[in-house]
Amino acid sequence: MLHAFARAFKTPDLRNKLLFTLALLAIYRFGVFMPTPGVNYGNVMMCVDQAQHGAGADLLGAINLFSGGALLQLSVFALGVMPYITSSIIIQLLRVVIPHFEALHKEGQSGTAKLTQYTRYLTIGLAVLQSATIITMVRTGQFFPGCTVAPIPDDSIITQLMMILVMTTGTCLIMWMGELITEKGVGNGMSILIFTSIAAGFPASLGQILSSKGWLTFAIVCALGLLVIIGVIYVEQSQRRIPVQYTKRMIGSRTYGGTSTYIPIKVNQAGVIPVIFASSLLAIPTMATSFGRPDAAWVQWINTHLSQSQNVSWLYVTIYFALIVFFAFFYVSITFNPEEIADNMKKYGGFIPNVRAGKPTERYLSYVINRILTPGSIYLALIALMPVVALAVLGATRDFPFGGASILIIVGVGLETVKQIDAKLQQHHYEGILR
Repeated sequence: MLHAFARAFKTPDLRNKLLFTLALLAIYRFGVFMPTPGVNYGNVMMCVDQAQHGAGADLLGAINLFSGGALLQLSVFALGVMPYITSSIIIQLLRVVIPHFEALHKEGQSGTAKLTQYTRYLTIGLAVLQSATIITMVRTGQFFPGCTVAPIPDDSIITQLMMILVMTTGTCLIMWMGELITEKGVGNGMSILIFTSIAAGFPASLGQILSSKGWLTFAIVCALGLLVIIGVIYVEQSQRRIPVQYTKRMIGSRTYGGTSTYIPIKVNQAGVIPVIFASSLLAIPTMATSFGRPDAAWVQWINTHLSQSQNVSWLYVTIYFALIVFFAFFYVSITFNPEEIADNMKKYGGFIPNVRAGKPTERYLSYVINRILTPGSIYLALIALMPVVALAVLGATRDFPFGGASILIIVGVGLETVKQIDAKLQQHHYEGILR
């Protein structure tokens, strides 16, 4: 594989794409450590250690994971890719509610471009809202609970507006860099940026385990992590291929159709979205405790039973597991439409062997997707629960690398990027990376 990567750098076109991607990633990582104007970086660093244990730390930890640590540092790229991810999910879900969005989706490339434009506008709006919320939480002390120094010494209106403008501009710059990587670089731009953000946190997470638990535990965690990565790769690559045949059609003097293909259905058809939904929903009660008295009964009950801590709550684990399974089925029901697929197959003369076209095909596709999604959703929930177990057993941080959304994104984006590089190598008559 290393020899194939060396060949990739010897190919001028592919070398330029790889260097362009690496240059933009370097700029992105530089912005992660550039403080927002108006922020006292020294005071922020004094408060960062306490942030992981405050109210709402679960949700802040998830956002900080996707920002590569920029959020807790209040940097120019503090919001990371979360506004874009959120807006993309919202636009995708609105296709079910708004018929115009569904019509645009069916128009092809022109409709997709219009939906992408809506996603950009929504991203800017969410960036303004999230940056204003974060700055307000920092000023009121809810972002860094218990911190005795002021991260923002001058909290005048002018300073706050400037910080909102800078953070929003940072989000727009990230979105632009992601699109540039997609067009002129290698891989999907936003996915590569998320991959970089998560991978940047691996050394700190592993270093925390090494310093607190010693070399033996560190070696065991690395060995188990390697096994988990191998298992995740195996499952992520697994798919059920439903054969589809197309009848021959005569149009003028030419014959069309008569080909065979398949519909790929992955075991983990929902991806990482159910984990993000479940984590965000479970973080709401914990954030609500910041508005109550610490000695209040309901606050203590939530902190005991509905927060991620070293004392594992079986209620938290059960609800988290059930939410992931539910959102897996919910998200796939929106993104995978058996009725639409069956209608398109019937329109173009396609059929599944031994299954009649129309409603029988729709019922068959629904049956297959439900059978595959059941073990897939359970697998997704078990992977997502690994950081909870690691937090209780090893005292690891919430962004424990070998589990949850992080390992799914790292493996998924890594596989897709390697496949793209492999395809480009094969275009130049090389063996490629994957053999």
